[in-house]
Amino acid sequence: MLRCMLRAKIHQATVTDSDIAYEGSLTVDEGLLDATGIKPYEQVMISNLNNGERFETYIIPGKRGSGVICLNGAAARKGTKGDIVIIFSYAYYNEDEIKDFYPEIIRLDGKNRIIK
Repeated sequence: MLRCMLRAKIHQATVTDSDIAYEGSLTVDEGLLDATGIKPYEQVMISNLNNGERFETYIIPGKRGSGVICLNGAAARKGTKGDIVIIFSYAYYNEDEIKDFYPEIIRLDGKNRIIK
């Protein structure tokens, strides 16, 4: 049996911008992606703590060290600059894989820097 488990999470990211004219996706600072193992074009779920919206999209890498978290395309309607979001990545694991499993979780400050 496979179980869908939380694989990685970027906790309390601050939306830095939104671009309704873009095709769609979520731009995330490449350094944050590296810290969690989330890959460009990977499907993610976003939860907006400010308005309760929950939606799926895919990741595109943003400039490393920029702190960018940008809602693009239709996702730009799900939040606004300054909103706090959680970015979730899920994967399927078999029973043996989850015995010692723990997701990669990072927490961010108000400038989208990793809190140690």
